[in-house]
Amino acid sequence: MAHPRFQRTFPFFLAFFLALPAAAQQEDKIKKAVESKLNIQVTSVTKTGYLGLYEVYFDGRILYTDEKISAFLDGNLVDGNTLKSVTATRMDVLTRVRFSDLPVKQAIRQVRGNGKRVLATFEDPNCGYCKHLNRELARLDNVTIYTFLYPILGEDSLVKSRQIWCARDQAKAWSNWMAHGKAPGGAGNCDISALVRNQAYGRKSGITAVPTLFFSDGVRASGALPLADIEKKMNSLL
Repeated sequence: MAHPRFQRTFPFFLAFFLALPAAAQQEDKIKKAVESKLNIQVTSVTKTGYLGLYEVYFDGRILYTDEKISAFLDGNLVDGNTLKSVTATRMDVLTRVRFSDLPVKQAIRQVRGNGKRVLATFEDPNCGYCKHLNRELARLDNVTIYTFLYPILGEDSLVKSRQIWCARDQAKAWSNWMAHGKAPGGAGNCDISALVRNQAYGRKSGITAVPTLFFSDGVRASGALPLADIEKKMNSLL
């Protein structure tokens, strides 16, 4: 005979585990319906704790809908008690990557000092904030930096990215342009498939702003972070 305590708790656990497949089925149903209606590929559907809404994540974006797909909400969901952005919190989780999964062979690699700390950036050569970030990163030591050329600001960005990627010394060409405004020379007629793959990876990962940084724990940050913030984050991961 089962222990009385187990008899009391068994119905609760049974109901809990029976509810799991039903929830997963509903999320899968919504996923397929949204994909069909919007002609997109949905990465995940997750029920939120707000107004019966479901979070739909695709192409680095979040939409919200109900179980009947009767409406879509495209915007910032804020918790009424904490007044904190639920959307921003979820994006931090959903856009995190495994650093080891980054296609670093498609990046310009710079090693300084012992190179133990690692950082990856997605940057456009015509991005003013990227140039400011470059001045901050120039003061970093004991670091390996992977710079992904990510030309999204116009045709000239692609031209300069091609010239930098095709340079004999990519790191020097990048630094000369970003720090000193010395235009990269050359025809840029080498194999630039890495740049195409960078753009595809960025679209898939929802990288819509430059610069975008990835730390070794997979956390991303956007904008020209000050050196002190970068150092603090990197040192916390050692």
